[in-house]
Amino acid sequence: MAEQLLDQVREVAEGQIDFEGQKLAELLATVLLSAVGAISFLVGYALQDIKLAVYIGLGGTLLTFLLVIPPWPFFNRHPVKWLPVGGGPSMAVPQNIVINEKALR
Repeated sequence: MAEQLLDQVREVAEGQIDFEGQKLAELLATVLLSAVGAISFLVGYALQDIKLAVYIGLGGTLLTFLLVIPPWPFFNRHPVKWLPVGGGPSMAVPQNIVINEKALR
């Protein structure tokens, strides 16, 4: 029972995200961190409170990390379909290869 629970925790912690998910995570991180930085600066400047600006920046950074770092399921909506190992019968091998008008076998 304990081993099953440990396997489930490992599976969640390792997580899988696809290439589209990586692209989305990078975009989210860039947009959110830029927006939080701008908001933090503007609020801090308007209220002349550096402490508040730092807290807003840290809170926004933490929120961004919580959104981007874990392998959430929406980061794996386009899994990669890999080729079979060993190139079994589904691998089509060309019979004739033509290089510089010369057929090779």
